[in-house]
Formats: sequence, C-alpha cells, structure tokens
Amino acid sequence: MPRVALTDRDAMPRVALTGSYRRPMTDGDRGGRFDSLSIPTYRRLIIGGTFTFLAMQITMIARAWLAFELTGTNTALGGVVLGFGVASIVAIPTGGVVADRFPKRTVIVVTGGVQTVVSLAIATAVATDMIAYWMLIVAGVLQGAAISLLAPARLAFIADLVPRDRLTNAVLLGMSSMQLTRMIGPAVAGTLIGVHTVGISGVYYIGAGASAVGLLLVIGLPDGRPRHKSDRTPIEDLADGVRFVRSTPLLSHLIVFSFLIVLFGFPYMVFLPVLAEEIFDAGSAGFGALTTAAAVGAFISSLALANTARNRLRTIQTGAAFGFGVFLVAFALAPTFVAALVAIAFVGAAAASFQALNNSLILSLAPVEYHGRVQSLLMLSFTGFGLAALPMGMLADALGLRLTMSMMGGAIVVVVLWSIWWLRGLAAHESGTLW
Repeated sequence: MPRVALTDRDAMPRVALTGSYRRPMTDGDRGGRFDSLSIPTYRRLIIGGTFTFLAMQITMIARAWLAFELTGTNTALGGVVLGFGVASIVAIPTGGVVADRFPKRTVIVVTGGVQTVVSLAIATAVATDMIAYWMLIVAGVLQGAAISLLAPARLAFIADLVPRDRLTNAVLLGMSSMQLTRMIGPAVAGTLIGVHTVGISGVYYIGAGASAVGLLLVIGLPDGRPRHKSDRTPIEDLADGVRFVRSTPLLSHLIVFSFLIVLFGFPYMVFLPVLAEEIFDAGSAGFGALTTAAAVGAFISSLALANTARNRLRTIQTGAAFGFGVFLVAFALAPTFVAALVAIAFVGAAAASFQALNNSLILSLAPVEYHGRVQSLLMLSFTGFGLAALPMGMLADALGLRLTMSMMGGAIVVVVLWSIWWLRGLAAHESGTLW
C-alpha cells in the first residue's frame, strides 16, 4: 500500500492565476494570510459565495424559529433537518459527479436559483398566512439538494482557480467568509423576526434578495469546465470515485472521521432555539446571539489558521476535533446565558477549524480530476447531521437537552481517540510517516 505525503505535491510546477490565464509563480507572489484574494477570479467567487451563504444563514434562522413556532417541539426541529439530510443522501453523490463532468459555474448558478425561488415561496406563504409545517419539510428537501450540488462544485472550483501551494489558504479564507455570514446573518435575522413590520416573511424576502445578488456575481466567472472529459457513464464515474477513495486509506479515514464528528456534534445547532427560549429565556434575539457567538469564534479561528503550514494540518485538525467535543460539553452545562455565549464561541471555533482543515487535507491528497467526487463523499458526512437530528431531538425530549448535548460532546472525544489510535496503527504498518 503506497504512502501518501502532502509534500509530494510540492514537486508540481507552481502557477499563479491572474484573471483567466496562468503564469509561473514566483516567491514574490506570496502575500501571507490573504494571499489567495490577489487572484481576481477567486476573489469574485468568494464575494458571490458570501452573499449566497448569508442567504442560507438568514433563512436557516427563520426556518428553525418558524418550525418551533408552529409546533413547539424538539422533534419537529429535527424533522425539518431530517428532510435536508434525506435529500442530501441522493444529491451529494450526484453533486460530485456533476462537478467533475459539467461546468462548475453552471452548477453554482442553477443551485443559487433554486435557493432563491424556495425562499421567495416560503416568504409568500408566511405573508399570506398559508404556511404549514409540511412546507418547511419540502423547503428543507429542496434546499438540501441544492447545497449538496453546490458545495462539491464550489470547493472543486476553488482548486481550479488557485495554485496548489495556496490551496490551504484559499480553503480557509473561503471558510472565513462563510463564518462572517454566520456572524451577521443570525444576529440580523434573530432581531428582525421580532420586528412587527418585518417578521419571518420579511426575513425570508431578505434572504431571497441576498441569494439573488450572489447569483449575479457568480455569472461573471469562467465556466470552470472539467480538465478531463470522461467517457464513462455518470454511474461509472461515481463508482470510480468510490474505488479511488477506498484504495487510499488516508482519504477514507478523513471522510469517515468527518462523518462521525458531524454525526455526533453538529446537531447541537438544531437545538439552539430551545436553549434560547426555554432554558435561558432569551427569545429570538438570544437565538441569534448564540448563533452569532459561534460564528465569531469560527471566523477568528479560520482567519488565524489561513497560512498554516501543511505539515501541521493533521495535528491541528485532530486538536480541533477534540476541543469541539470538550467545549460542547461545557456549552451544554453552562449555568448562565453569558457563560453559554462564551462556550459556544469556542465550540464554533473548534468545529470550523476541524471542517476547514479536513477539507484542505482531502483536496491536497486527491488528484484534481477526483476533486468533485471526493468532496461529495465528504459532504455525505452532513447527511449524518441531518439524519441524527431527529432521533437526538427525541432523545432530548426524553432525557433533557443538557444531558443529551453532554453525551454528544463525550461521543466526539471518543471518536477522536479512535482516530488517533487508527492513524498510529496505519503508520506502524507503513513503517513511516503518513503525512
């Protein structure tokens, strides 16, 4: 079994992108923490994506609050996310094949259009007092399918637009822009939901507008056509991607590791409305504040790690996953709302760091022609989040939310210890350094 080292890619010719053409890259091209933003096409992708993610964050807050307002149960909150997860099971593998076979700009534009239309439909249903819980399930399914197609194409597009030695920087800056929207979107949405003249319908309209702006910005990008045209069927392409990942133990491990961390940890986000309303008596504004605090931590950590050396990625990734579990327990047991805000900031920082570094490791290990399919398999980990939300909601209703979230954090710590043990075993088998 061949060993894979991140430094293997250093032997590749370095190139930098200016506009739509490539030129040799020199040491003078290195710009530090914001290096990748010097590439115009990457900068446009990030700005457009910022509006797209802002729309997602705004509508996510509105959807969660509306679901709780319509039903008043944790189970119903989990049910909305379950629809998202079920759609992802089908759409995510498809998204990877689509990203490797079709122009990535087209994929991003189409999915952005779907999100805009769905937000407008829910806004109109709320404004006309025709909204029903089942509509939120349908919206979750459609938006889950859209993001499942969007995410692999967008990450693969980043790898097309920046040279390999800027890839970690580009992924982390992209993560920083996403976390910035998590800082702004939830706070604005949580506040505006309580404003009588705006309300939930107005928040959905604002989300639709932000999505439309992101759509317009992406239209001007290069088409992002695949570099290698496949002569296989889509099913054969998907099977080939799965075979490639299975033949590369490190890639397989990173994807499984991500799945377990997301499965046990990320459902905490679904229960924030209940924590804000019933445990801390902070209402919709408190819900927005909790989400914003998590985003602040995520933004700071993503920016701080933007120029991390490749030989430190795996160590920091493991530490971030361990911290995620520990901080989640601290958040679950927070005695006051202020303590909860501090704890969730650390939760957000650890979760975002793990996610971004895991993405960077995977993109660095995979050949470019497999980027879309490998990223789609990684995105399958978020189906675990969607599928686990409903049973964890039921568990929270039965045992209590604080105990359930503490158990989630403990499970994450166990998964991290398993990962360390597995990697040491593989390193001993290979008699050398894996990374």
